[in-house]
Amino acid sequence: MNVGDALGAAGLDRREARRLLAAATDIPEGRLVAHPALELDERSWSRFNAWAARRRQGEPIAYLIGWREFYGLTLAVTPAVLIPRHESELLVERALERLAVQATQGPCRVLDLGTGSGALALAIKHERPSARVLAVDASGSALEVARGNARRLGLDIDWREGHWFSAVPRERFEVIVSNPPYVASDDPHLVEGDLPFEPAAALVGGVDGLAAIRDIVRDAPAHLRPGGWLFLEHGYDQADAVRGVLQAADFEEITAWRDLAGHPRVSGGRSGGAR
Repeated sequence: MNVGDALGAAGLDRREARRLLAAATDIPEGRLVAHPALELDERSWSRFNAWAARRRQGEPIAYLIGWREFYGLTLAVTPAVLIPRHESELLVERALERLAVQATQGPCRVLDLGTGSGALALAIKHERPSARVLAVDASGSALEVARGNARRLGLDIDWREGHWFSAVPRERFEVIVSNPPYVASDDPHLVEGDLPFEPAAALVGGVDGLAAIRDIVRDAPAHLRPGGWLFLEHGYDQADAVRGVLQAADFEEITAWRDLAGHPRVSGGRSGGAR
């Protein structure tokens, strides 16, 4: 079986098939495109064929090949964690921007709530090595994945197991970031795409999708230093509701930022007190 025949037999979108074949063979996609007559060894063909069959059943490519790129980092992922998405890179950008301002006042502490694979915490630490980054998740299995990513990348993160702020009692931070569950329990998207294969606890945020966001916003002021910032990812149609939650908790300078598709995807605000 050669490359061209394998791609044609996959029964998949051509781009997805190339990505799977590149991972199965350890051959860059560019070379596969340039050399369609290249013969595959039996082991590579068998792995690709098995992955293609599972992909036709809807299984996410990231879980099949075991990794996903996020903010320039290659992260291991398993079904124990949400697959990092490029929309979440907006959270990293907002945190880095704020850290650049607050770093003039000394070392900064950053908290990532619901870290999953560790994507946000690791990206922030990679870009701001001087920051002390703590990351929390209620799932021990998720934290195993995150710790493995940190070891492989050589990044020092303080990992904590617990539900939201319970893992950091009486601790305060300059920046808190979170990509919490924000999908409503009856949202039809839960049965589409990759979502049926991802951990429901990392996706579903109650009847209206805002339960976790309300909990985080309610408790965040007690864990932010004066002038510290909270940044939250949310659904494309939840910005107004999240603004209301932040306003009710007396956050200031509340802002929503748009993703590359033009949807308001991240909202944040500054805690009260001195700047």
